[in-house]
Amino acid sequence: MKFKGKTIVVTGSGKEKGLGQGILQRFADEGANCVVSDIAIGDQEEGVAEELRARGAKVATIACDVSDAQQCQALVDQSVDAFGAVDVFVNNAGIGFMMKPLLDVDPADWASVIGVNLSGAFYCTQAAAKAMVKAGNGGRIINIASQAAKSAFPHVPAYVSSKHGMVGLTRASAMELGAHGITVNAVCPNHVTTGLGAAQNEYFSKLLGFATVEDYMANMKAKNPMGRPGLPSDTAAACAWLASDDAFYVTGEAINVSGGEEMH
Repeated sequence: MKFKGKTIVVTGSGKEKGLGQGILQRFADEGANCVVSDIAIGDQEEGVAEELRARGAKVATIACDVSDAQQCQALVDQSVDAFGAVDVFVNNAGIGFMMKPLLDVDPADWASVIGVNLSGAFYCTQAAAKAMVKAGNGGRIINIASQAAKSAFPHVPAYVSSKHGMVGLTRASAMELGAHGITVNAVCPNHVTTGLGAAQNEYFSKLLGFATVEDYMANMKAKNPMGRPGLPSDTAAACAWLASDDAFYVTGEAINVSGGEEMH
């Protein structure tokens, strides 16, 4: 199995049917040790862990508020304590629920989104990279950006800004960490209907004047060359490739996983 004996940490991975769970499922099936991390560990997060164990993976659950640098360091330290190393780190934690017009966004809204989506990715990247450099075996850092990392959308200015910033972080980190055999890349999915995606569907269907969410989704499918929105498994497949030996010479990239939607 491709990642047998390797350890992957995915932030924001405690939600059932979420993007983080999908990524961990792919790596569990490939033999990796899995760290489920979210802002708190409760029944839902433990449920994700149990599902991964049923796939044969060794799993640890570790709470982490990524907007707190000390907690990000503790996440990495505890992952190393549990499994001996961190080989792949995926910055997946994100806030996207704060949807309102630019003129209505207050400083607290802005700070919350940037604090999790961008500052959190930086804190975790720094902590993971330190552990990888110390171990001396290289590593992979993968940032889950978004279609919003390259395009703009109304009523999500902080989200769009944070995801654009994540691509900048990816490139800056890749430049410095390549000498240590660590690659840093971003994956930019289009819309994926997870819990966050469902809330976005409801909001944007009304904003854009669709009679129902179903009409909005039908329009989304129609404008995609591949005929559907993204799935967690699409992003997971991209992450698995970026973490593989085949992608060792790929770093500093922001890869679209969107069915070609950005061509419109």
